[in-house]
Order: sequence, then structure tokens, then C-alpha cells
Amino acid sequence: TMQADATPSLRPQTLTPRALRWISLLLLLAVLGVTGGCAGLPPGADLPKTQSVALEHPEETKLGKQFADASQAHGGQSAFRLVPAGIDGFLLRAQMMDAAQKTIDMQYYIFRADETGKLLIDAILRAADRGVRVRLLIDDIDNVGEDAQVEALDAHPNIEVRLFNPLRYRGDSKIIRGAEILLWLRRLDYRMHNKLMVVDNAVCLVGGRNIGDAYFQVDPDGQQGDFETFAGGPIVAKLSSTFDLFWKSTPAIPVKALSPYSDDAKMLATYRAALREHRQDKKDDGSDYYSRIGSGEPLRGMLDGRIPLAWANAQVEFDSPDKREIAQKDERGRLLSRAIDRAFAEAREKITMVSAYFVPGEDGMRLLEDQHERGVEVRLLTNSLPANNEPAAAAGYLHYRKRVLNDGFDLYEERARPGSPRGTHQPVWLSSYGNFGLHTKLYMFDDDRIFVGSMNFDQRSRHLNTELGLLIESHDLATQGLRFFDALAAPENSYHVTLEKAPGTDGKRIAWHTKENGQALTLYKEPAKDDWQRMKVELLSLLPFDHEL
Repeated sequence: TMQADATPSLRPQTLTPRALRWISLLLLLAVLGVTGGCAGLPPGADLPKTQSVALEHPEETKLGKQFADASQAHGGQSAFRLVPAGIDGFLLRAQMMDAAQKTIDMQYYIFRADETGKLLIDAILRAADRGVRVRLLIDDIDNVGEDAQVEALDAHPNIEVRLFNPLRYRGDSKIIRGAEILLWLRRLDYRMHNKLMVVDNAVCLVGGRNIGDAYFQVDPDGQQGDFETFAGGPIVAKLSSTFDLFWKSTPAIPVKALSPYSDDAKMLATYRAALREHRQDKKDDGSDYYSRIGSGEPLRGMLDGRIPLAWANAQVEFDSPDKREIAQKDERGRLLSRAIDRAFAEAREKITMVSAYFVPGEDGMRLLEDQHERGVEVRLLTNSLPANNEPAAAAGYLHYRKRVLNDGFDLYEERARPGSPRGTHQPVWLSSYGNFGLHTKLYMFDDDRIFVGSMNFDQRSRHLNTELGLLIESHDLATQGLRFFDALAAPENSYHVTLEKAPGTDGKRIAWHTKENGQALTLYKEPAKDDWQRMKVELLSLLPFDHEL
């Protein structure tokens, strides 16, 4: 408690919260001005790191032996199972952690310590307590206020946490974080968008799903329909090698280098107590997500053969951690966009795309148009304005929609209030909230290849963020992906967007075709939550920042 003194007018509590925020911002700007010469590298980049790699002998674990034997019986192929439902994505993570014997490696753009996040953190600690080594790599840009959780985890002797391309400012103020981003845009506008979880270097989940309630579709304020694949067998070691590249890369900074603390044991004990209380609350209120972890399903069914796996060949496609240097200097290295471009060019009859954000830029549009000109059918599903959780991305999309329609592509926009859970895989009780949106990144080439990953068809994914995915050669999986597209694009769940002749003019107007309560409905004004949302996005579309979207 602050004591009274002879100069009460100088006491900090006399300042308004707004004034304190501006003083903090000015102090940060002064500090950054002094340290600006170090802006090329993240803080802590010059500190030594412990060396570690993926588990070298996964066949010595139960999961590793099972998939090594099964792969041999399938001619060296890998096993896959598509995971479109949020609850399955959550359960598989928790159950895979509980099955881990040696290692868990996790790499995510967003890792929320919310309701489901706490249950997964609890599973991480259970694994670490029985001797499992855990490596957790998280991008730093969108995890405001999460430092306490990752610091507590890092305090465990079997857990190491690293942040990718972190900010210097470690507080919770979005204003100050934004100021730092603007000052060091070239470095900080470079994010690790990868999503990967590997257990015992034997099984993994890879795709577009982050860690958080919205991605597991339990949050009424916003449900992000997403997609990923479970994989087992030889492909997992290749995915682990990409994790190792990022883990040892210069921008991957140990959390201890950013937020040193003195009492590891106390911090971890306090966090464990909070997790125990949360776990008990979930147990007492009969949480479906909590109770179903112990059922062992769906992982148990996938392991014993009751839930079928597809065996196929696949390629790991990814961006190198130094993506920007490779692209700008035309150096050797891995760029995911090159692999995707080849897959587009090799399509014979049709390309079917689900991309939460569609801001293709001139290079992306030419890629699509080139395929269409040689007779390949192009179908595209993206978010409608009310379903899009990123106003800037929605604004960027406006620049390309009419060109897409003029080119003759088949265009659908997902509704924020789908009329059927078919395809959305959200619980029926959530549908009434009307806050659904796509977060999926899924491409089918003809009916025999499917790409599942983190890459949107936008400028940010092509040129700025690092991305990761699997290109799987499987008729069965591609067919499942096409059925998923058809369910999402059904009239009760989406708008089929077309160009029609405008009455009394020689021009054309955009029309949105859908179904409400079983009745066909056509709209000639863009669907939106309200007029303000529509106007805001139209204003944003006037700004020249497509390259950032």
C-alpha cells in the first residue's frame, strides 16, 4: 500500500488510466528508439539454447511399434484420418498426450489457456510428470496475456517452451504491442502460422486448428469450423524434422530468456492448484469435453481398427523458418507456395478449395485463371461477410470477388448461421448463436489428391507467414474432402454467389442465393450483421494493404 507523502499531486493514482497508457506507450517508444539497432533479431536471439531433436527410435514406444508394423504391412505407406469435428480434435489431443511414453512436440500459432486449453495443459503436465519430454513452440503475436501460463509450464523440468519471433514488450496492453509491431514491422510482420502436434514421433495431428475454445467449437461467442488430419507411420518423422528446424531456428526464443523468474517451484505449484480447481469444476458440471477424455474414443477406435484409417503416400510441404530470405533472394529452401502451385498446375479436371480467407493477389488470381483457361473447373468456398472474423481480410476479398465471378468460377460464401450442422460439425445447441465461421484451409485436386494444412489462399500465407501441410495421394480422402465441401456449400449453409444482369441497365449485379426454412431466397444486398459492419469493410477496402492480408 502506498503511504501518503508531502507531494500528493505526484502520486501515480492521480493519473487516469488513459494517461498511464499513453505514458507507457511514450516510454516504450523511447526505449525502442534506443534499441532500434537490434530490431533485426528478436530479444534473446543471442542466448544459448539447449539442443534437442525428435525421438530417434519411435519403434521403442507402443504407438511407434504399432504403426511401424502396420506401415510395413501396407508397403511403407502412412495412415491418415480426416478430423473435421472440433470435439474430435480436442479429444484426440488429450488422449494422444495420455498415450505418450517418450515425447510430445507441439507447434501452434495460437495456444489459449481457456476452458479447453486448461484441460489440454493439464494433460501436458500429466505426461511431463510421468517423464515425457514436452517441447512447446508458440508464435508470439496473438497470445496477449498468456505469458503466465507458458512460464508456469516452462518451470516443469520436463517441459521447455519457446516463443517464435517474440515482442520485447511482455505486458497485456494491445496498444503498446501494436506500437512495437508498427516500429519493427519488417521483423514482426513474419509469423509462424504452423499447426502441428507429434507424440512419440509416431502419430500426429496437422492442419489448420489452433488451441482454443473457438477451434473446438464450444464457445457461443464464436465457433471456428476447422479441419486437420491424424497421421501415423513414416510421414510423422518427416513432420518432426520440420518441427526440429523451427525449434532450433533463430526466431525461436526460450521463454526464460524473455521473462526470467526466480521461484519456478512456487509458480508451477500455484498454476497446478488453479488447474485442479478448473478440472474439478468441469467434473462437477458434467462437462462433455472433460468426461469424454476418459472414454478413450476416438483414439482407441483408430488404434484397434474399429475406426478405419486410410493408408496412402503423402508429401510434407512447408515453408522454411527463413522463408522471407529464401523468397526475396531466390535462395534454395522450402516454400509451400511452390508445392501448391505445382499441384494446381497438375490438376486434370477440377480444383475444389475451402479457404477461410481469400485474398489471392495478382499472382494467386493468375494461378487460378491459368488452370481455368485450360479447362479445369474451379470451385471455391470462403466466408461471407458476417462469418468472417477478420474485417481486413473481408475487405481484401472484395477486391477479387467480381473478378472471380467474371472468370466463371463457382463461388460460395459460408453463412454465420448455417441451417444444418451437416458439414459444420458443430453441436446443434451452438447453431442458434449464429456465430459460425470457417477457419479451414483445404484443397482437393481432382478426386485423388487432398491438401490439409495451415495455408489460406491469401497474400499473408503465400508471402509472409510460415505454413505447413500434407499433400496426400488418396482417392478415399479426396472424396471425403469433396463431400465436406458439398455439405458446407449446401443452400441451407451457404450463399451461392453469382453475377446477374441488373434490371434496366447493361451492367451486372452480385446475387446471393440461399435457403431459409426450406424456401429459396435470393439477396441483392451483401449479407451482413448490420449496416455498420458492411460500411466498415467497404471503408477498409479503400486502403492499399492487400499484401498484408
